[in-house]
Amino acid sequence: MSLPEPSALPPAAPWLPGGHALTIGSALVAGRTGEPTRWRRQRLETPDGDFIDVDWAEPSAAPPSRGVVLFHGLEGSSNSHYARALADWTRRIGWALAVPHFRGCSGEVNRAPRAYHSGDWPEIDWMLRQVRHAMGDEVDLVAIGVSLGGNALLRWAAETGAARSPVGALAAVCAPLDLAASAAAISGGLGRWTYTPMFLRTMKTKALAKWAQFPGLFDRERMLKARTLQDFDDVFTAPLHGFIDAADYWQRCSAGPHLHRIRIPTLVLNPRDDPFVPKAALPKQVASEQVRLWQPERGGHVGFASGCFPGSIDALPQVLTDWLERASHG
Repeated sequence: MSLPEPSALPPAAPWLPGGHALTIGSALVAGRTGEPTRWRRQRLETPDGDFIDVDWAEPSAAPPSRGVVLFHGLEGSSNSHYARALADWTRRIGWALAVPHFRGCSGEVNRAPRAYHSGDWPEIDWMLRQVRHAMGDEVDLVAIGVSLGGNALLRWAAETGAARSPVGALAAVCAPLDLAASAAAISGGLGRWTYTPMFLRTMKTKALAKWAQFPGLFDRERMLKARTLQDFDDVFTAPLHGFIDAADYWQRCSAGPHLHRIRIPTLVLNPRDDPFVPKAALPKQVASEQVRLWQPERGGHVGFASGCFPGSIDALPQVLTDWLERASHG
């Protein structure tokens, strides 16, 4: 069975020339239009004594027959622009939406001496199965992962196979398939002055909260001196999650080398102007009939804004849910 072609996205917003402009303009302007989503929060207790907060956006009419799980990106949440856009679209088409937050990303520091990372596929598996149970077997469930969440979702798909999968299809949007290449891209050029300080600001704040819970858990002074994602991953992310250092973490968790193992219908969407994911690091083909690569020329990093100012990112959730519905039903 061949996978369906994704529907075409509209042309990128003309007032946002280039990948950087699309990335920043979509997040700060085009993706912030419309009414705020009304979320219902559910707290799930994890087997290791921690918790995961899931935000639900459900249609107000008839019970949904379809649902989607969204895994957010680095330092993202249900308030990220792409989550808000997806929530608005799923409400309109009568789907249920669940946004599980990675540990520490729901607005409250988590309990355990750990955080989250790009390759935590056992955590993805546990969250998917919790949402599957909550929605019920009568609901057709699919999944979307964005950026870091996309890489982790792909790693899950490669590790678990198709047997008894809780989802019928999945899509990864702007996933950093080569984590080392993406870390270098974010920390170099313009990213050194824009994206890196933005990420490190919140990551360091959360790390300090974790150190206050567990004094001596990591080298606090070295963490505070981190200036790149590699610096931070070396001192915090890697050792807290069982890796030797950032290089070991990135090598073991990158989804790119594992795409050929995926047996669930999968769409891998990577714009070629994504400033976080160098086009030279994108795969040219995948030896799996269940994986479709989609690499449009424009889109930025989870940008995809279209139309005149202030623009809109509504087309992306429409295209994704359409493809997932068709792919999951053959």
